[in-house]
Amino acid sequence: ELAQGVTIDVTQLLPENKDYYTFQGSLTTPPCSEGVTWFVLKAPVKIADGEIAAFAKVYPLNARPVQPLNGRKIETTQ
Repeated sequence: ELAQGVTIDVTQLLPENKDYYTFQGSLTTPPCSEGVTWFVLKAPVKIADGEIAAFAKVYPLNARPVQPLNGRKIETTQ
């Protein structure tokens, strides 16, 4: 939980190369039915094992397997 008056610059969390892929999909948590537009960075961002563990505590069902494209298009930045 953040204290009042704390400011976080989330752009500092992004890689220098902000190129991405985008496609239509759904949420990764059950019931996996809500449609969303995904934006996936081409450059991976590394995080610590402790950060992954903390995320897993908050989102324990974030484990949907990769789905087939089923005719969807994947677009990319140039």
